[in-house]
Amino acid sequence: MLREDKERVVAELTERLRTSETLIVADYRGLTVTDIDKLRTDLLTHGARFSVVKNTLTRRAAEAAGTTELLALLEGPTAIAFLESEGDPVAVAKALNEASKAEVLTIKGGVLEGSTMSADSVKELASLPAVDALRAQVVAAIVSPLTTVVMLLSAPLHDLVGLIDARIRQLEEQGDTSATEAKAATAEEPQAEEPPPEEPTAEAATEDPADEETSEEPTEEET
Repeated sequence: MLREDKERVVAELTERLRTSETLIVADYRGLTVTDIDKLRTDLLTHGARFSVVKNTLTRRAAEAAGTTELLALLEGPTAIAFLESEGDPVAVAKALNEASKAEVLTIKGGVLEGSTMSADSVKELASLPAVDALRAQVVAAIVSPLTTVVMLLSAPLHDLVGLIDARIRQLEEQGDTSATEAKAATAEEPQAEEPPPEEPTAEAATEDPADEETSEEPTEEET
């Protein structure tokens, strides 16, 4: 390879290393050219570019890009799956792990968002649910309580008590009795009694307008 070609390859690898937060490195010696092409096509659907690289040039690129975690993995025949920003690291790890089970590829390790991964860590990553499945689980966990609230707000008034009682029974089965205690406390709370009518005071009882009229003394004209 001419020097100009080597410099071009190093520059391309350096750019890939800088823009890829996740890398998975493998020994490809059991793969045929056809196998490599098929694996490359599969990984592209998950947002990863699979490339066979030369260790000497990749070391130079890793040093230039500051990806020194990669240096320890550059031994023997090397291929790297470079994940793009929207790539699915779990799906890529699954595809490479399946190839390793067929004994046509050996996983060396990788780099996940700046942290070094061993070969076992890559296999553990492959055992996780896919990103879409994880997103669905998170959405379900968020939406479920909101769905309950919407049901309560949209239910007719005569169904509201039944829904609340059903929720209380559900909490009791889970060992939470706070709702029952709150409901019992509300039922036992005495209702406010109306205040008794005010009794007339002694002063008001002695002041009778009729008495005032009869007790007036006659004026001189009347006498």
